[in-house]
Amino acid sequence: MVDAASVRRLETFPQLLARNAQKFGDKPAYREKEFGIWQSWTWAETQSEIEALAYGLLEMGLAEGDHVALLGPNRPHLYWTMVAVQMCGAVPVPLYHDSVGEEIAYVLDHCGARFVVAQDQEQVDKVIEVKDRLPTLEEVIYLDPRGMRKYDHTHLRLFSDVQTIGRGAHAALEKEMAARLARQDGQTTCVMLYTSGTTGRPKGVVLSNDNIILTSKNSGEFDHLRQDDDILAYLPLAWVGDFIFSVGQAYWTGFCVNCPESAETMMTDLREIGPTYYFAPPRIFETQLTTVMIRMEDAGRIKKWLFDTFMAHARKVGPKILDGEPVGAMDKLTYALGNILVYGPLKNTLGLSRVRVGYTAGEAIGPEIFDFYRSLGINLKQLYGQTEASVFITQQKDHEVRADTVGTPTPGVELKIAENGEVFYRSPGVFVRYYKNDESTASTKDAEGWVATGDAGFIEPETGHLRIIDRAKDVGKLADGRLFAPKYVENKLKFFPNILEAVVFGADREMCCAFINIDLTAVGNWAERNNIAYASYQELAGHPQVLDTIQKHIAEVNESVAQDEMLSGCQVHRFLVLHKELDADDGELTRTRKVRRRIIEEKYADLVTALYDGSPRVSTETEVTYEDGRKGSIKATLEIRDVRVVAAAPQAVAAE
Repeated sequence: MVDAASVRRLETFPQLLARNAQKFGDKPAYREKEFGIWQSWTWAETQSEIEALAYGLLEMGLAEGDHVALLGPNRPHLYWTMVAVQMCGAVPVPLYHDSVGEEIAYVLDHCGARFVVAQDQEQVDKVIEVKDRLPTLEEVIYLDPRGMRKYDHTHLRLFSDVQTIGRGAHAALEKEMAARLARQDGQTTCVMLYTSGTTGRPKGVVLSNDNIILTSKNSGEFDHLRQDDDILAYLPLAWVGDFIFSVGQAYWTGFCVNCPESAETMMTDLREIGPTYYFAPPRIFETQLTTVMIRMEDAGRIKKWLFDTFMAHARKVGPKILDGEPVGAMDKLTYALGNILVYGPLKNTLGLSRVRVGYTAGEAIGPEIFDFYRSLGINLKQLYGQTEASVFITQQKDHEVRADTVGTPTPGVELKIAENGEVFYRSPGVFVRYYKNDESTASTKDAEGWVATGDAGFIEPETGHLRIIDRAKDVGKLADGRLFAPKYVENKLKFFPNILEAVVFGADREMCCAFINIDLTAVGNWAERNNIAYASYQELAGHPQVLDTIQKHIAEVNESVAQDEMLSGCQVHRFLVLHKELDADDGELTRTRKVRRRIIEEKYADLVTALYDGSPRVSTETEVTYEDGRKGSIKATLEIRDVRVVAAAPQAVAAE
């Protein structure tokens, strides 16, 4: 075993593992729900599992500098693999487990992966499908043997068999392992994570041990994270946020990482674990709120009255109580009663009763959604980050939380705003380079270590808080010179439970128009309550009453946007509801569900044209990708509607 006493500095994850096994040996490090039962591993058991795998990989010929891809959902064994690979001096490369064959082939070929560790038959099949195009790929290791018995095992191995090999080879390879560990330090590559590819091919972001560990230390101390905290690991392994929370901060702090049984049981598992430290992108919070509102629509009269009454009070005083601001005695008493009758049971239903620190990031969250959760007494905050920053650029301090900012710089981070409004940062978490892409590295990070975020924003002089307006490349002007920032409007639209996604157009045009995706769960529930039959998303999306509802929502947003002098020109004049949901498999969203704006504008050019030429309707045919990878097409005739706009204030016209 790695001797913890010999570890002088905590510069690598094998060193942190040794420290945790010695200091927190009998404390839970991982939990996993399988077949409805939670299983647990202590830090001492985790060290044993990881070392067995590391020695097995060493015996199989894993060399220093090799790349090992990981493919699957959140599982302790895949988290163990990351550190086992690091012990060998190799580099883990997590992939999005919902990636299709072509996406997997690109990453495996680009990084030259020799080994792949995959969860199950589904993931193994994806690799086998493209293996002939991958000359460097030698072995596929799988965790779940179900369905794999009749496969050709010439280049396939069971995960537990590799561990058995490792235990047998331990004595013979101990000196080699010690030598490899001794050569590792803060500058050693820790992980390579691929960007979501919003504007093109994903780029491999090389992050060092120092990048991840120093960032984990600084951000963890900022929020006073503790060894007895719990986190639910349900976000993609390939996303930098999961790596920093479930690996970086978990190893630095020693808290427990809990893996749900499946995406379908995630909400149930969330309630059972009751995490104290919780992260979710805005989409998750939006979905949870939509579910709550649907249930309230179906609730009895008294229950709905209680909910509406106490939630109105919570919105008024809840955030103030959470931030320690003075509140009247009667308001406190009413809130306490509401906590017994409404807020407490609701937080328990959402699985957020124990949350001490909660974060959202990735996209801007609607202020109404943000305030809803904080009004319940949930310490939900916003952070701003990127893969290239090892996540953290800014965080919100307790008692300085606002919906319209992303907080102040995380400890160790410096910020500056360029003349064109683009945000730049410099920090210990700044990535080393883009793999095999010196040109992009140089254009993103300058010689002094300043990184261009690609986002436009400004720092409030009185508070030091950073405000993000939009992606710098998306911020532009309308034809009359007024400022155009589509994300600002899209986030307001997505507050409504009926709207799942929105894409706003308007750069260099005389007005703004929008594509809308309805939320099938919310709108479908409305249809059932009103005895409206429908056979598909397309049929429901084109229903006149649905269009009426969306039209009202957009009109409400226009009234709100009109109040902002700088952005009042971004009101939506015309819209259509798309006949299909935007989908990552169709290239319209990234795997982290960010809109690929340019691709959508090109793919649906006929619909965009119809929005601007005054057409009342448009017929279209669209290629789609089914779950099994087959291609098909759907035809539709879409109605286009006008929306009432509010006269923009003269001050809204931007200076030339």
